[in-house]
Amino acid sequence: MAGAVQWIAESVQEILQISGLNLQTLLVLCVTFLLACIVFKRSRNLPPYPAGRVPVIGHLLALNRAPLLKLAAWRRQYGDVFTVRLGMTDAVVLNGYTAVKDALVDRSELFACRAPPYLLDAMVGFGQDILFARWGPGFRQRKRFATAVLRKLGMKVGRGSIEDNIREEANCLRNRIAENNGQPFDIARDVTVGVANIICSMVFGKRYDYEDETFRELSESLPVLSFAFGTGRIIRAFPLLRFVPVVNRPAVNAWEAHSKVVSVIREEISRHRERLDRENPRDFLDYCLLEQQAKLSSLTEENVLHMAGDLFLAGTETTTNTLQWSLLYMTLNPDIQNKVQEELDAVVGESLPTLSHRSQLPYVNACLLEVMRIRALIPAVRHVTTQEVKVQGYHISMGTWVLANLHSLHTDPAYWPDPDRFDPERFLDAEGNVINNPKSFMPFGGGRRACLGEQLARMELFLFFSTLLQSFTFTTPEGAPPPNTDGVCGLTLVPHPFQLCATPR
Repeated sequence: MAGAVQWIAESVQEILQISGLNLQTLLVLCVTFLLACIVFKRSRNLPPYPAGRVPVIGHLLALNRAPLLKLAAWRRQYGDVFTVRLGMTDAVVLNGYTAVKDALVDRSELFACRAPPYLLDAMVGFGQDILFARWGPGFRQRKRFATAVLRKLGMKVGRGSIEDNIREEANCLRNRIAENNGQPFDIARDVTVGVANIICSMVFGKRYDYEDETFRELSESLPVLSFAFGTGRIIRAFPLLRFVPVVNRPAVNAWEAHSKVVSVIREEISRHRERLDRENPRDFLDYCLLEQQAKLSSLTEENVLHMAGDLFLAGTETTTNTLQWSLLYMTLNPDIQNKVQEELDAVVGESLPTLSHRSQLPYVNACLLEVMRIRALIPAVRHVTTQEVKVQGYHISMGTWVLANLHSLHTDPAYWPDPDRFDPERFLDAEGNVINNPKSFMPFGGGRRACLGEQLARMELFLFFSTLLQSFTFTTPEGAPPPNTDGVCGLTLVPHPFQLCATPR
C-alpha cells in the first residue's frame, strides 16, 4: 500500500515537472475543468432539480430507500417534469398520462433509445439484443424478426396458438401446488418454473421438470439478476466502482448469474446447430440459425445469444411476478377472491379454463388488470432522446436520459380515485363489461419500445390465474402477518417473499 502511494506521488511530481505546473495550479485547473463539465453538460432549459441533490452522487441517496414514493412526492412539489441527478448524469423524469403518452406514444421515435443500467449494458454485448438495444436499423430488424417468429410459434389466438401448452403447464402447476396439502409454502419457485417452461418451449423447444438441475440454476439466476440490478444503482452511476470490493457485490452476483444463463443458451445453440432441420424449424433458435444462413442476413451469433436471453429473462420475470402479485392480493382480499371463483364456477365449471372463456369472465380479467395497475412491474422505463426535443416548455438535448414514470400513471388520483385500494371494478363499465384500454394505463409500455411479448403475457396470465383460482382458495397462514405490498425495485417490482396456503376447493 505504501509503495502504491509513493508511486502515485512520484508520478504526480513527474507530471508537474514535465508540464511546468505547480500543484496549486494543477488543482485549480482540475476544479475548473469539473465545474465546466457540470455547467456545460446542463441543457439550456433543463427541468428543475428537486431539493436534496448532493455533490457528486446527486439524488441517489434520496432515491435509495423508497424511489417510487420519493418521485411521487417530488411530482406534487415540482410538477410532471423535473430532473434528477444520478451520480454525474441528469435524467429527466416524466410523470402523468399527458407527459408519458407524449414521449412513449405520440413522439415515440424521439425517445426511442434505451438507457440501460451499466451491468445490463455490459452483459447484452452493448446493445446486440432487443430489450436494451440502441435505437436504429439493427434494433428494428431484430424486433420485427423476433415478433414474427414468436407468432409462428404460437403467440396468437386461434389456430396454431400455444394455448394448449399453457393450459398443460397450468395443470402441472396446479398438481404441484396440490402436493402441499394446504400447508404454508412459498409459491415463487413453482410459479417461476411453470411460466419459464412456456418461454423455454418456444425458445429452446423443450420444457424442464420442476426438479431439473439445469433449470434450477436458470430459475435461481433470475431473482439474483433482478435484485442485483435494483441494488446496483451506485455502480450504474459510477461504473469504476465495479472494481471496489464489497461495493461491487451486486455486479459480481449479477455477472455470475448471467454467466450461468449464457452458458445454458450457448449449449442449446450448439445442439440446435447439430440437429437443425431446414424444412421443419421447431423453435426460436432454429429460426435464428436459418436466418443466419440467409444471404442478406445481419444476424450474428451474439445477436442470437442475447435475443434468446432477453426472451427468457423478460418472458419469465414479468409474468412470474405479476402472477405472484395476483395471488398476494387474493389472499388480502378474500371477498374479491370469492367473486372470481363464483364467476369461474358459473362459466367454466369443472373443465380447465380456455381462452374462449376469456370474454365471458369480465371480473377475472378486471382482477388481472387491477393487479397490473396497482403494481406496475416496471415502474419507470428508461429511455434516451434521439435528438433535441421540447417537453412542456423545456429543451431536452439529444442523448439525455428520460425516465417515463409508469407508476405515476397507474396511481394518479385524477384517473384512479383512491389509487392505493385494490378494486377490480375500476375496469368494469356500467354493464359489467371489461374496460381494456382506459386512459393512464400502460402496463406494457407503448410506442416503438412497447413489450413485444404482450399478447403472450396476457394469454399466460389469464390461463394460469383462472386455473389456480378455480382449483384453490389462497389464504395467509394462520397467525402470520399479512404479506407486504411495497415490493422491491429490481429489474421489475418484485413482491417481498411471502407464504400462503392453497386449500383445494
